[in-house]
Amino acid sequence: MAINIYGIKNCDTMKKARAWLDQHRVAYDFHDYKTAGIERAKLQGWAKKAGWETLLNRAGTTFRKLPDKDKAGLTETKAIALMLDQPSMIKRPVLELSGGRLLVGFKPETYRDAVCG
Repeated sequence: MAINIYGIKNCDTMKKARAWLDQHRVAYDFHDYKTAGIERAKLQGWAKKAGWETLLNRAGTTFRKLPDKDKAGLTETKAIALMLDQPSMIKRPVLELSGGRLLVGFKPETYRDAVCG
């Protein structure tokens, strides 16, 4: 099973997700979108599968520090533009599984069901 995990290396949730995968001997490729960037087409595909509202990390510091005018009237197009400009606004991790399945965020039970079950 081909698994790609997307996120930011130093994020605590990413560390937990990668540790879980390592402990369960699940092979994966890691893409750090803070250093390697993220393609618009990839974000748009994720938005279609998971919804842009799910992808946008509104709880993070980067989003909270935005001026109110940037937070107001969010649409998918505007949210994708924000996430492309500042990948820290993408909820972490994003796990791509073979067959196009997508998991956003980390919950051990969801990972277990997806990759071990």
